[in-house]
Amino acid sequence: MSTRIYPDDIASPFDPPPQSFTDREDRTIELRAYDGDDEEFERLVSMYDSFDPADRAQGIPPGREDRIREWLDNILGGDCLNVIAWDGDEVAGHATLVPDGDAYELAIFVHQTYQRAGIGTKLIKALLGHGRENDVEKVWLTVERWNRAAVGLYKSVGFETSDSESFELEMTIRLTEGT
Repeated sequence: MSTRIYPDDIASPFDPPPQSFTDREDRTIELRAYDGDDEEFERLVSMYDSFDPADRAQGIPPGREDRIREWLDNILGGDCLNVIAWDGDEVAGHATLVPDGDAYELAIFVHQTYQRAGIGTKLIKALLGHGRENDVEKVWLTVERWNRAAVGLYKSVGFETSDSESFELEMTIRLTEGT
């Protein structure tokens, strides 16, 4: 049991995947839960292999293909929940909820060629909808405090700052009633 502080109020509902929308660049983006397909896995590896090193945070995603594969094996299996943003056959973004004690840690990545098009907002909401659908009660994340775009995104979705004593902010959200 962590000492992390979560909001008392449950966040607004989020629609789970599958979903489809048109982004700000007029691309049709599909949001789908990861289903374990080998081709999906390879397309995720490809997206992360071409990920801009400047967009890496807190050591993720890893920088080498072998480490990317190992990392993906960890976050795509077990009780982890994953949603992928697709532009046709290309992965535009990926978001994951990873079990951590009595809560889940959230991580989201949008490929640099798809950033600032509204994909991150839709992707995180779909992931939280997928989490709620799978009885996830509490979610937390950390974000570098200087990353104003990400902090703004998380706040707009309903995350609240629970700890701001380091160079990172810890933010939390409650999706369901506790048991």
